[in-house]
Amino acid sequence: MLTGYHVSSLVVDRLSDQFRGQGTAVTCFYLDFAARKGQSVASILGSLLRQVIGGMEKVPEEITRTFEEQKLANAGRAPQLPDIVKMLQVITFSLRTFICIDALDECAAANRVKLLNSFQKILESSPRTRIFIIARPHVRAEIERRLAERVISV
Repeated sequence: MLTGYHVSSLVVDRLSDQFRGQGTAVTCFYLDFAARKGQSVASILGSLLRQVIGGMEKVPEEITRTFEEQKLANAGRAPQLPDIVKMLQVITFSLRTFICIDALDECAAANRVKLLNSFQKILESSPRTRIFIIARPHVRAEIERRLAERVISV
């Protein structure tokens, strides 16, 4: 039997194979109920940002500048959620990007709202970005309400 984890892994593998060498970013994040406290929205989106940047030959200057400014402003701490969203908006504006999220229902409700709102902001400014979400049925209405037809949910 295929689980959500298996399906999302297959999707990531398929997208990675299909778009290899085409200047396309394929990112993924697997939420885990047991690790819920360590999976803040900033850490989830930060992980996706690192995946996108990690696949690039050169990090765009605007991203480097924003990261350095935030590091100075926050006394060396990581960028905050609005800054991470802004960096994702900038980088995904011109780069075809696929974001795969597994087990969204494992995310705390308040964080799920913030995450979906962040995805909405990214999608509004990044027409080439697609999001694939796997979640249990009880969060489907929330996904559809916040992201309309921009997301495929399973």
